Amino acid sequence: MNYYSLNKQSPSVSFSEATILGQAPDKGLYFPEIIPQVDKDLIENIEHISNEEIAYRVIKPYIGNEIPDEELFRIVSETVNFEIPLVPINESISSLELFHGPTLAFKDVGARFMSRCLSDFIKNGISTSLNTSVQHPSTSLRVVVLVATSGDTGGAVANGFYNVDGVEVVILYPSGKVSSVQEKQLTTLGKNIHALEVNGTFDDCQQLVKQAFADEALNKELFLTSANSINVARWLPQQFYYFFAYKQWKERGASPIICVPSGNFGNICAGILAHISGLPVQHFIAACNTNDTVPQFMLTQSYQPKSAVATISNAMDVGNPSNFIRILELFHHQFPQLKEKLSAYSITDDETKTTMKRVYDEYGYILDPHGAVGYLALEKYLQTHPSSKGMILETAHPVKFYDVVEPVLNQTIEFPPSVQQIINLQKQSTIINTNYQQLTEFLMEL
Repeated sequence: MNYYSLNKQSPSVSFSEATILGQAPDKGLYFPEIIPQVDKDLIENIEHISNEEIAYRVIKPYIGNEIPDEELFRIVSETVNFEIPLVPINESISSLELFHGPTLAFKDVGARFMSRCLSDFIKNGISTSLNTSVQHPSTSLRVVVLVATSGDTGGAVANGFYNVDGVEVVILYPSGKVSSVQEKQLTTLGKNIHALEVNGTFDDCQQLVKQAFADEALNKELFLTSANSINVARWLPQQFYYFFAYKQWKERGASPIICVPSGNFGNICAGILAHISGLPVQHFIAACNTNDTVPQFMLTQSYQPKSAVATISNAMDVGNPSNFIRILELFHHQFPQLKEKLSAYSITDDETKTTMKRVYDEYGYILDPHGAVGYLALEKYLQTHPSSKGMILETAHPVKFYDVVEPVLNQTIEFPPSVQQIINLQKQSTIINTNYQQLTEFLMEL
């Protein structure tokens, strides 16, 4: 499998090249040249196939022979070695709980997969994984994973790459705009994990990262790669849990509506990719907070990025979602086809809090703010499609937002052991402004 740049100005590359480089030299996102189709046997007999086998069969065509089969099976087995249950909330709506991994968020899947792939490529020599047709720095340079986070990506990447030999990780996050638990997860590990607390928004963090990748002088000194969902090794494995959800779906006569809390749009893009590959899904819903760039696009067909606005569902505080271009590519930039398969809603903070309280009072189910955005968006859709049933992706454990959830529900949320271990630790971060020179100075001192 080869991957091309969506900017169409760079040569195609292999999976390993796309993983190592992060984004193309022309600054475009990589995209698979072919969308593989899953075996009908996988869909028809999915209830009897292990999650490890499902994950292996889904990802294998995207990697080809670049990772030996036995090693790839080990990687996917370690990636999905925690529970991902589909839990009914009421007769019409279920919750796919993606928060049972080590950092209590859906991004554990992509981060664990990518870290293991990159570690394998480093161990076997990066130079053997890079095509000479692609311009890249000396392979003797240090590998630096540079990532911006609006919340959950940082903790998942930090955990996934912690203590990986030959890799330094630098995480940029917006000061005061991530939850206290999220901040502890990305600032308390130390060793090869470095946190930069940026006086700005997530979009500012993302812009600094993009500047670094575009800086030719810097890239001659450091081997930079990304662990955001722009990286194919972070994006592609997110398909796994959509197949796991269908494995648990009881309504075999009707495909589900799937509602995805959406910020940078990598998660829902992976779900749509899984569907185009053969996974039965009736419709997708992008549930956004007041950062409504995509909901407005779906109304007007005019894409107008905005400055991100801070909300209580902070992981979705993105005004210019990077992965939406991949969704457009999946539909060949044809709006009618996109509109047929995707709806989008914008939910306010007040609506989010009301939904959290109502669902807890009526069904005893605790939603985190992102899940609540998803729940209300799905409810709105089902009001005009009353015969359908669906699921939300509950992307993070409510405890990660206990300072929001507890006052709304008037309930104390018990800390899982993984949070108890870090909640009282001192954070270690370096504060910078939205100043590119400050970032480069930090990177050069690693």
